[in-house]
Amino acid sequence: MEEPGKLKRALIDASAGAISGAISRTVTSPLDVIKIRFQVQLEPTTSWIPLQRHMYKPAKYTGLMQASKDIFREEGLPGFWRGNVPALLMYMPYTAIQFTVLHKLKTLASGSSKTAEHLHLSPYLSYVSGGVAGCAATIGSYPFDLLRTILASQGEPKIYTNMRSAFVDIIQTRGFRGLYAGLSPTLVEIIPYAGLQFGTYDTFKRWMMAWNRSRVPNTSSVDPSSSLSSLQLFLCGFAAGTSAKAVCHPLDVVKKRFQIEGLQRHPKYGARVENSTYKNMYDALRQILRAEGFAGLYKGMYPSLIKSAPAGAVTFVAYEYISDFIESLVT
Repeated sequence: MEEPGKLKRALIDASAGAISGAISRTVTSPLDVIKIRFQVQLEPTTSWIPLQRHMYKPAKYTGLMQASKDIFREEGLPGFWRGNVPALLMYMPYTAIQFTVLHKLKTLASGSSKTAEHLHLSPYLSYVSGGVAGCAATIGSYPFDLLRTILASQGEPKIYTNMRSAFVDIIQTRGFRGLYAGLSPTLVEIIPYAGLQFGTYDTFKRWMMAWNRSRVPNTSSVDPSSSLSSLQLFLCGFAAGTSAKAVCHPLDVVKKRFQIEGLQRHPKYGARVENSTYKNMYDALRQILRAEGFAGLYKGMYPSLIKSAPAGAVTFVAYEYISDFIESLVT
């Protein structure tokens, strides 16, 4: 098949990335809402730090099932998709930019726009390309990520009735820079996160192809490494999402704290993060560790892992198929 032109290739990557991001985000929204509720909750959910427990009242959310039941009872089924509109407005340009930049970098490195040729790149280049692509996508879509966190964390009764009211309050209380609150820890997190996610995805694909070759006799006319099944792509994406999230979760907690710093929060959801609570990223890590224990850095880890693994899998599988489909239509 003839390689598409540069502009056409960019449109294919952007479209496939946006659609796959929208599908993944909508499917995994309930787990994302639960994760955010844990991450912005200052009250410890563990008894490992009894000396600090006098500082806070009992935590509202103490476990995955308990949080699910509480959200459903208090907010109904729509509560699990709270903040989904700004999340879609964030994820669609995010994944569009990410896959477009990633494909461009791999094309420059390999000298070919064909995806099959990109698998021959060294693992090092896969990790670096993923990190740079994630950084570019984060900067381009960050304000929507901020709004998503604020709306998903507020619960009932609502402080902000919609995305516009949250946006106006941020501008009034923080100024334009407030739309990028928490960007520094986000970039520190996203570079290794995206690098690990895309790097390990390519690595797992290579391993899966090698496994396919080992199972098919050399006499076969079909090259088993030319394509992977939907299940194999899903497993590669699942493993990549899990690996990346497990390593980078503490920085995601810090990011969420900066994003809601100084913003209104109903008292029943516990203490709120006041203005200038954290001086910088290091200070935030230190304060969370001291007040909430090591477990505080991993609040929301279970729903995050349960969400990130299928989210990564759905994104990668959807991207591969949508990209191939669009390319077949335009070439």
